[in-house]
Amino acid sequence: MKSPKPDDERMSDPIDMKTRTRAFALRVITLVGALPSSRVGRVLGDQLLRSGTSVGANYREAARARSDAEFVSKLGQAQQELEEAIYFMELLAESQVVKPARLSPLMAEAEELMAILVTMSRNAKKRSSAPR
Repeated sequence: MKSPKPDDERMSDPIDMKTRTRAFALRVITLVGALPSSRVGRVLGDQLLRSGTSVGANYREAARARSDAEFVSKLGQAQQELEEAIYFMELLAESQVVKPARLSPLMAEAEELMAILVTMSRNAKKRSSAPR
């Protein structure tokens, strides 16, 4: 039996997810660039910039995984970074640094990406534990 490739059944639509995670990162970059230069804006913005741009990087590492275990691990890292980005966006909204309405579309995309990553991870775990 051949070993899995990045574009096999582990990846629902790798091109779409690469595009979506990159677009998410670009939207985060734009948001952070528009934040006020106050201390709060800089600190929260720096944290959001790091976590929001790491989602796509970790997803791409998952796409290159050599095993289902490595794939699941890298997806887990992408989920952690996404959860962190969501947290910092919540702080920006709740502290009134950014109007919640401005963050709403980006938060919705983050939640959708999280649901996709969780599903991909669960499916890979099921496959790797299935009898062969």
